[in-house]
Amino acid sequence: MQAEVVGQRDDGSMIRKRGNDLGGFLRSRRERLTPAEAGIEPGITHRRVSGLRRGELAELAGVSVGYYTRLEQGVSTSASGAVVDALAMALRLEPAEHEHLRILASPRRPVRLRSSRSTLRPSIRVLLATMSAIPAVVIDHRSDVLAWNRLGHALLAGHVDFDAPDSRVRPNIARMLFLDPHHRALYRDWQAKAQVTVAALHQAIARHPADPELERLIGRLAVDSPEFARMWVRRPVRACSYYLRQLDHPVVGQVTLSNETVTLPDDDQQIGLFYAQPGTADADALTLLAQGLELHPVGPETAAQKENAQ
Repeated sequence: MQAEVVGQRDDGSMIRKRGNDLGGFLRSRRERLTPAEAGIEPGITHRRVSGLRRGELAELAGVSVGYYTRLEQGVSTSASGAVVDALAMALRLEPAEHEHLRILASPRRPVRLRSSRSTLRPSIRVLLATMSAIPAVVIDHRSDVLAWNRLGHALLAGHVDFDAPDSRVRPNIARMLFLDPHHRALYRDWQAKAQVTVAALHQAIARHPADPELERLIGRLAVDSPEFARMWVRRPVRACSYYLRQLDHPVVGQVTLSNETVTLPDDDQQIGLFYAQPGTADADALTLLAQGLELHPVGPETAAQKENAQ
C-alpha cells in the first residue's frame, strides 16, 4: 500500500509507514483548505493550523469526528462511496483528486501483482515506426521508456543510447527528470513537468500497490533527490492528457511543442506525442531535427541503410 516514504533498504526498496495512504491524502487536503475557502466563519480563538480542523471537516462532510479521525489515522482504511463523495465535496477536490480518493478508499482495492518488466505489444512498435514526422515515446505506469521512434529519442534523450529501452535497465522518465542533468536541462518548465510526473507516480502506486519495482523507483528517488521527496509528501494528483512543453533543446534551441498523451487500453501504458503548429518556427525546429537524423541516422535503421549503401 502507498504510504509515507521514511527511508530506503539496501536493495533500493522503500521503507514506508503502512496502512495510512488514505489518511495521508485526506490530511494533506484538509491542511490545504482554509476555513474561508470552506465557508467557515472565523472564530475568536487562535488557530494553530492554517487548514481545517478535523472536527470542522467532519461536520462539513456529515460524518462523526471519531469516524473521520480513524480514517485519517489509518485505523479505518476504507470508506463507502457516499462518504467518499461527501469528503470530496467538503474538501473541494478536483475530479482527478476525487477519483484518486475513491481508489484509496475502496474496500476492495484491486491488488495487481506486476511482473518486473512491462511488455510492449509488437503492433505498437510498428505504429511508432510509421510516425516518422512526430516525436513519440511509450512509457508504462512506472514511467519506464518501453520504446521511442527516432525523432522522439532525438527530442527527449539524444544523449542516451537509442536501443536503451530494450536493455536490462530501461531509461525512466522520472529518474532522468530528477537525476539526469541533461534531461532536466531540456525543460524550461521543469517545475511543471516535475509536478505532473510526481502526480502520475502517486496515481500509479494507488492503482498498483503491490508493485515492488514501482516502490523501489519511488524509494530511490526520495533518497537521491530532495526535490522529489518534497514534492512527493505534498501528494499532488492531477489528470491531463495535453500540455504545452517549453523545451531548450541542445540541437535546435528553444522550442514550444504540444504534448498529447494517449492511454493504451488494457496495458496501463501511454504514448506521448509531440507536435507543433504547421508553419511556425517550432515546426521548423522539428523539421531541422528530423533532417539531422537523416544525415546522422541512429538505431536499427542504420544497419539496413549501410547494407543498401554498399
